[in-house]
Amino acid sequence: MNILERFKDLFEPKLLAELAAHGHIRRIPAGESILDFGQTVTFMPIVLSGLVKVSRAEEDGRELFLYYINPEESCAMTFTCCMQGHPSEVRAVAEEDVEMVTIPIGVMDEWLMKYPTWKSFVMKTIRNRFNELLKTIDLIAFQNLDQRLVVFLREKAKASGSSLVNLSHEQIANELATARVVVSRLLKKLEQDGKVLLFRNQVKLLGEL
Repeated sequence: MNILERFKDLFEPKLLAELAAHGHIRRIPAGESILDFGQTVTFMPIVLSGLVKVSRAEEDGRELFLYYINPEESCAMTFTCCMQGHPSEVRAVAEEDVEMVTIPIGVMDEWLMKYPTWKSFVMKTIRNRFNELLKTIDLIAFQNLDQRLVVFLREKAKASGSSLVNLSHEQIANELATARVVVSRLLKKLEQDGKVLLFRNQVKLLGEL
């Protein structure tokens, strides 16, 4: 993929030249981990195609879904970890086959000082992810699990561009930090209400869920 062509409307020409010089294209198959808990962050990714899921570990070992990284987006948690020299506090996994450009952390501070469009990109990424985390906190604090499940299915469908959510009941339960039997019961109720169809390891959203 031509990096210069892909980002010509986002970054100024001199930054594009540096991005082409320092960036490396990586292809990650679906299901493979890109970054794990406690791992030293050595690069900052920008997704070119596909979808990346970012989650955080709870004390009991379960994972809590935080947000998705879509094409032409990056990970705010990666920014903060690499700029402060901290090990990763999140896990990033390729939800689909992913193509991304990785940027070594050594050039990030320099780019923030030299290129206004890079600073704008970083700040926009942090702001957008912060807003998404606030939504997640609101869901956990103020909404019932059935409401959280509906929002999760909507967001998953929106992120993948498909009404078919390819997750098992167990995987959905892990994402919502709850028990599989609870998710199965709530999904069955949604199916009875005509809002979803349930298949093996799949949930199909019907109309306006």
